[in-house]
Amino acid sequence: MKRLFKYFVCLITMFMLFGCGKDDSKIVMVTESGFAPYEYRSGDEVVGVDVDIAREIAKELNKELVIKDVDFGSIINELNSGKADFAAAGMSIDEERKKSVDFSIEYATSEQVVVVRKGYDKIKSINDLENKTISVQLGTVADTYLTDKFNNVKLFRQKKFLAAAEDVKTGKSDCIVMDKLPAIELVKSNPELEILNVTLFTDKYAIAVKKGNTELLNKINSVLERLMKEGKIEEYIINHSSN
Repeated sequence: MKRLFKYFVCLITMFMLFGCGKDDSKIVMVTESGFAPYEYRSGDEVVGVDVDIAREIAKELNKELVIKDVDFGSIINELNSGKADFAAAGMSIDEERKKSVDFSIEYATSEQVVVVRKGYDKIKSINDLENKTISVQLGTVADTYLTDKFNNVKLFRQKKFLAAAEDVKTGKSDCIVMDKLPAIELVKSNPELEILNVTLFTDKYAIAVKKGNTELLNKINSVLERLMKEGKIEEYIINHSSN
């Protein structure tokens, strides 16, 4: 019995040391793959601008990149629970998110635009969004902006932009508010839709890490500075926008 007891103690100890431990040879990026050209699926693989950046980060750290694809609203929880090391998901810097995570330097800029059914002519300016039914992706900067700036809009908060596109195509929503580059990709695959010549505001993207993870953040900033200096991020955007 003593031997059996010692055997189980050894097993439990090994499980605690190795079974629950993190694999230091890997680095986990969390994202949401419905945001082309920054992240999207090609077959079973998640690819995109942010994935190309993440591969450079992993290379700099001499680690294997693991990509975790979740709902956008779960991304910050993935970081804070330790399930992921950094988030690259076309993520905008805003004051509310800064309370929960630390952000890298900005590496891309995008405009927030309005997507409608072709021929829809009831939105000529930002003010025309008042009293409209609008689809957004849950937890995005568009969601926050419309909630804060308008008193009489009805929001449909979707987990995926494909669901938002269906809202507009079926007449459930008057429009979608979203980032310009993903909007261009969405319209390409949904010819019933079009982007209006109405820009709400300019949005800036950064990579997020768990609060206090300064060592990783400094490494990420170093990689981003190098990629921007080399013109690589613009190259990634062009490459994935042409797919």
